[in-house]
Amino acid sequence: MPDTAYQIDHRWVHVQYKEDAAFVETYGFSGNQGAVNLEGLLMTPKGAPPSDTLLIFMHPASTLQLLPVPQATVKAGWHVLCAASRYAKNDTALILEKVLLDLGAYIRHAREKWGYKKIVLAGWSGGGSLALFYQSQAERPTITHTPAGDPVGIASAGLIPADAVIIQAAHISRATMLRDMIDPSVKDERDPDNRDRMLDIYDKANPNQPPYAADFIAAYRAAQLARIRRITAWVKETLATLKARNTAEMERGFVTHRTLAEPRFLDPALDPNDRKPNWCYLGNPETANTGPVGLARFSTLRSWLSQWSIDDSNADGLKCAAQISVPLLAIENSADDAVPQPHTAAIFNAAGSKDKAMHVIKGATHYYAGQPDKLAEALSITRQWLTERGLA
Repeated sequence: MPDTAYQIDHRWVHVQYKEDAAFVETYGFSGNQGAVNLEGLLMTPKGAPPSDTLLIFMHPASTLQLLPVPQATVKAGWHVLCAASRYAKNDTALILEKVLLDLGAYIRHAREKWGYKKIVLAGWSGGGSLALFYQSQAERPTITHTPAGDPVGIASAGLIPADAVIIQAAHISRATMLRDMIDPSVKDERDPDNRDRMLDIYDKANPNQPPYAADFIAAYRAAQLARIRRITAWVKETLATLKARNTAEMERGFVTHRTLAEPRFLDPALDPNDRKPNWCYLGNPETANTGPVGLARFSTLRSWLSQWSIDDSNADGLKCAAQISVPLLAIENSADDAVPQPHTAAIFNAAGSKDKAMHVIKGATHYYAGQPDKLAEALSITRQWLTERGLA
């Protein structure tokens, strides 16, 4: 940490690149005029020496400039870009392969227009699997089509690899999170009140209560996976029907009810860490299970296959981590109330990087809310790691 924290200069950023889309998938002017328009915020420390290094924070669907980690990083002396994808604050139609193109456009802009020589992908939360996905495809491009079969030019995009990757409070993938959080008690997707009481962890009459027996958890996980696959089968069937009609109707939106029933949030003995029981990053888990901001609550057919289908999504953090070679820093928060405890270590162990390090911040929650000491510890770890690798 510097002796005196820097003030922050904020600069609005507009990045545009050409894209021919079959149909408009987001509101606004992004994608419907033959171009994708992206907005970000470049934050630099006032009065600090010039820097050749830029840290890029990007999440598939969120904007991150108001979160404590990016701001603290700038105050410590680094240049930070908080980059929003074309799907900022609305992941209903999100295609992860297209988010890679968005991130690639920002990196090219930073290199060619701003002159930064070194790029560090700072993957916080859902940005962790995105950073790994991007870096794996930038180093070894293979993808030519989305999981729905639509052409997407990842392999021909000339993605510029980053020089290092940081994952912080990061999960393996969106699909993995949904697989482990979806409520398996739902028997009819059209009627969320039609439920199997024996699989409803929020039903007080369910004889299965915390601490959960191992056989119940095994059955529960199998039922979660089965529900995901039932939805995926319907998605593929519906897409095939629309394509066979060969009309102007190309996509369809749908609702997935009850998507936050993770037993780990109710039973602290499952993959134990320092998290608070009967609580999660969205508040009361039972309320969040049916709330409007649940994972995959609103989705298009193509988006489901790209980001939520465990069998189809390309953004598997473990597979992607195995394909990267640049230095990797992994930071786990031991009281994380969003990301399950095993995820960070699993990514770290899977990473192909020869230069990799992992740290656990004891007692830190997902957002470091009300924890300035934990935030400072995370920043100190990052600062030392970057400095040791010539990225300061």
